[in-house]
Amino acid sequence: MYEIAHRALVLRTDPPSDVVVAVGVPYEEPTGEWSCPYRIDGLDGWEHERKVTGLDSLEAIELAMVMVRAALAGSHEAREGLLVWDAAPSSQRKQAVYVTWDKEGDIAYIAMKHEIVPGEAVRQVVADNVVLDFGESGQLLGLELLNAEALLPSEMRI
Repeated sequence: MYEIAHRALVLRTDPPSDVVVAVGVPYEEPTGEWSCPYRIDGLDGWEHERKVTGLDSLEAIELAMVMVRAALAGSHEAREGLLVWDAAPSSQRKQAVYVTWDKEGDIAYIAMKHEIVPGEAVRQVVADNVVLDFGESGQLLGLELLNAEALLPSEMRI
């Protein structure tokens, strides 16, 4: 699942633990309906990814949010007052990547940050159908995928 939204909550247990909620990129089903995956890690009974389906991508996202809200509020952890919404989580948040896809050229770019400034990439490494862009201090800024339709999962081809 490729996340578009993420929140970490805290369970007041001994020791405290995190409840991590994630909503994924909606995708079109073969039937023409849209599904939106979501996941809640750290609550009993929610150990796997789930999805809801709606008429379009927005409805799928809305339904996923309704399901997450209901699952959190209805959990025995919340009913027992153990679920804290405003405390700092103990683990670090996962980092996002930013994907653009040129369908005509069948080229995708996956950036490690929101915006890469022209000239910021000072070194490129080419391997097979991938071009890696590196910054001045050697950090990976992004990668360009040629033949992207074959290489990217469908959820990332947006």
